[in-house]
Amino acid sequence: MSPALPDGDAAPDDGALPDSVRAGAGDRGFGVYLHVPFCTVRCGYCDFNTYTATELGGGASQVAYADTALAEIALGGRVLRDAGLPARPASTVFVGGGTPTVLPPSDLVRMLGGVRDAWGLTADAEVTTEANPDSVTPESLAELARGGFTRVSFGMQSAVPHVLATLDRTHDPRRIPDVVRWARDAGLAVSLDLIYGTPGESLDDWRASLETALATGVDHVSAYALVVEQGTRMAVQVKRGLLTLPDEDDQAAKYELADDLLTEAGLHWYEVSNWARTPEQACRHNLAYWRGDDWWGVGPGAHSHVGGVRWWNVKHPRTYAARLAEGLSPAAGRETVAGDAARLEQVMLGVRLDEGLPLAALDPAARTAVAGLVADGLVDPRAALGSDAPARVRLTRRGRLLADTVVRTLTA
Repeated sequence: MSPALPDGDAAPDDGALPDSVRAGAGDRGFGVYLHVPFCTVRCGYCDFNTYTATELGGGASQVAYADTALAEIALGGRVLRDAGLPARPASTVFVGGGTPTVLPPSDLVRMLGGVRDAWGLTADAEVTTEANPDSVTPESLAELARGGFTRVSFGMQSAVPHVLATLDRTHDPRRIPDVVRWARDAGLAVSLDLIYGTPGESLDDWRASLETALATGVDHVSAYALVVEQGTRMAVQVKRGLLTLPDEDDQAAKYELADDLLTEAGLHWYEVSNWARTPEQACRHNLAYWRGDDWWGVGPGAHSHVGGVRWWNVKHPRTYAARLAEGLSPAAGRETVAGDAARLEQVMLGVRLDEGLPLAALDPAARTAVAGLVADGLVDPRAALGSDAPARVRLTRRGRLLADTVVRTLTA
């Protein structure tokens, strides 16, 4: 079961935004997230807002989904224009899910066309879709590239069959080199997503997954620690003693191994869980989230952020489609992020980046606390002293492992 939507204020039926969103808009980038809430199989660890065909039943057809999403995209174009925001073409588009590539490539291309019509695209726009390795073909990837996609992020997760089985992943790990080659042949940049800390995964299993990913010559890798969320099938298995989660030392060892192998292969960390071969190959869409830019989130359960106003859509695809069919915004609620909440977000997201968080962004008490974080080996002393650039909080590798501790210290 996917998590509940946050509490917040009622969102207007027309989606109108307050005048405050115009302040500083010209200095913020703009991106679009397109949520595709469909999967062929629900993985036991997943708590995303996704549905299989049997879970949805009637009234939320995959066949009609692109048209429904296009209705929200058109609404978004009107809302931002009516708010008096400057014209800002989207510099990034990210299609996530779910498994976006369960839809025909033509539907994904049509949705991208809707973004182009509503807001425009910059000449160098980064356009990414997530995909499962068993949901693409050479032909489908080539069609996406012809339609304007520039990047694909494959959910590899592991190269070890018993680990994939525990995660309920259905793809054959031997397919990974093939899909990477197909994507590159189509002219797409490629990222591989990995998960470590699955119950029963050894350090050697994790090493095998990393080595398999690197053997493809991929230029971007995301590696996330498994988090078992309440309400998932895996959480029930853990509670019943059917699966045993690894301890913190195991997770730390696997993160350090990932950092060692990826760095040796020429990939550099730019965010705690993300490595790229060059700065240009980092995921610009995710960087926009971490830097506080604006984005419109399309789809059931999708979140948006414009000028400090954040809102979220109704979760169920049937309700989402029904509201749009009535000419209403699908937003379920919204909030304005300001004051202490805005400061907490800036610290929480900024310290996760290799570029670090400027000390000037911290209040005096937090700046004083940085010395203790340096002494504890969590913050790079040269960066904190401003030896190479304006002083900033930049995590050491130990600090990356204890990033939550750093955030708590700086926001106490």
